[in-house]
Amino acid sequence: MYTIGKLAKKFGLSRSTLLYYDSIGLLKPNSHTQAGYRHYSEDDAKRLEQICLYRRVGLSLKNIARALDFPENRLTTVLEKRLQELNEDIQQLREQQRFIVGILKNSDLSRNIGVMNKDTWTSILAASGFTEEDMRRWHIDFERLSPRKHLEFLQFLCIPETEIGIIRSWSSSAGNERAHHSSQFCD
Repeated sequence: MYTIGKLAKKFGLSRSTLLYYDSIGLLKPNSHTQAGYRHYSEDDAKRLEQICLYRRVGLSLKNIARALDFPENRLTTVLEKRLQELNEDIQQLREQQRFIVGILKNSDLSRNIGVMNKDTWTSILAASGFTEEDMRRWHIDFERLSPRKHLEFLQFLCIPETEIGIIRSWSSSAGNERAHHSSQFCD
């Protein structure tokens, strides 16, 4: 059995957090003493461990309650939704980064934002033995196979929209030209 203080300490939480969880029904104590003190069981501690885990991934308390009180497939749905929310948040933040770098017109800043960018990506490809022509073919094939994913990838690299338009334009026209030439040989 745990007192509220011992359970809070075990998980690095405040006593008031556990009181709040009790008030919203997320973590009810197993029992109360005659003096009204809360006692938590080992099962309560395991539930709190799950609550802490789900808080670390950013789930709301409402979604945590659903995840704990419903079958496993509900948890998968909640986590998949949270992952999608994180992806959207990251995309919005990346757009804000690109916008700020664009306003400041300082290419050095784009290298210092701590994420993959065009310069880092091309240096990785060059270090892997890709020539300029290999990189062009890579863009052409990516645009032909998955235009939407190609666009998302270019945006991920913090490339300005005007440059993205240029890359996609020559990738698309070169891809169409390659397809036209290869179809002539098939006739």
